[in-house]
Amino acid sequence: MAVLQDTSLQRLNALVDWLRDRVPFYRERLPDARLKNLEEIAGLPFTVKDDFRTNYPFGLFAVPLGEIVRLHMSSGTTGKPVVTGYTRSDLEVWADCMERVLLAADVKPDDVVQNAYGYGLFTGGLGFHIGAERIGCTVVPTSSGVTARQVMLMQDLGTTILACTPSYALVLAEALGELDVRRELKLRAGFFGAEPWTDGMRGQIESGLGLEAFDIYGLTELGGPGVAVECHQHDGLHIFEDHFFAETVDPDTGKPVARGKEGELVLTSLTRRGTPVLRYRTRDLTILSDGPCKCGNPFVRMLKVRGRTDDMLKVRGVNIFPSQVEELLLSVPGLTGNYQLVVDRTEQKHDEMQVLVEAKEGSGHDRLAEAARGRIKEMVGLTVEVTVLSPGVLPRTEGKARRVIDRRELDG
Repeated sequence: MAVLQDTSLQRLNALVDWLRDRVPFYRERLPDARLKNLEEIAGLPFTVKDDFRTNYPFGLFAVPLGEIVRLHMSSGTTGKPVVTGYTRSDLEVWADCMERVLLAADVKPDDVVQNAYGYGLFTGGLGFHIGAERIGCTVVPTSSGVTARQVMLMQDLGTTILACTPSYALVLAEALGELDVRRELKLRAGFFGAEPWTDGMRGQIESGLGLEAFDIYGLTELGGPGVAVECHQHDGLHIFEDHFFAETVDPDTGKPVARGKEGELVLTSLTRRGTPVLRYRTRDLTILSDGPCKCGNPFVRMLKVRGRTDDMLKVRGVNIFPSQVEELLLSVPGLTGNYQLVVDRTEQKHDEMQVLVEAKEGSGHDRLAEAARGRIKEMVGLTVEVTVLSPGVLPRTEGKARRVIDRRELDG
């Protein structure tokens, strides 16, 4: 561990020098002195999403465009997209990290990887693609959507590894159930990320697809997936500390939070050259654990993300995360992971939340609604309206699911 800390400190100081010399945004904010220990990183400034938008498109790039061989970016649904650039060495680092992700499930060259993440500007599709090719797998680049074709290819090509969002994994599981073909498949492992998902949804995915589900973590600002992955223990995600330095801070004050306590994840990219990022506030709430993992991996673990600071809903004075509701719904036998939260405000300015959730075929809707209402009231302290729907009523998504409709924002 001491060797890893020394390496992290060396790479962190090299990164600070690189940013100070090459990126005006950082040059104006960074001290001249080198860090003497890793704790001193708390004195360096944060980078936030708005910094990417303010410096759009190339203001945070540390090399000229002539050295950038690929661009990726976020969807930009709430403003200008986040643009990230890769040098040739950055792509090598990414491929190395994505190879590690797949090796967490013992993926081998004779595996058939069906990659149902979106290709294009989104990082997911090409990220998994380069990792699988690095191992030597047979890659089926289906991208997302056309569910009937996805199922056909799983059958015909003997897919063993699946990669997609967890919400789309549920869509595929439904399709397999309707066709009653799951027993014909060779699926054994799946990698699911790009949105928070609970262990309750893990159970539905694993039973519906007949595979072992692995959580992954990454984000566009840090270069995409390949920051962290679960091992077979499924007790947190190992962060690749030789490439990323991880901290947790109090989301309100920005001050460091001790290991074992929940805080906002802050990440620094130690080895990227095109668009390296210093102390990026991810807005994801998690716990970092230094405790030993039974798998023997020495890297720090981040527990499953509980929610995002910007996803937190405040309803009648109660703070609630969509993932909390998901976990409670899936604790009620008969309910599924297909749900939506609709928040509105009455004419009297009172907040109301309605939970729409689908039930499994043949379940009693009234009984399930009452059980879900009681569970939410007991655990969260909020009285909500729960409407139980038949399977297939809520919209399906090929990518990230839209779990919250907040009409208060639409009303201004």
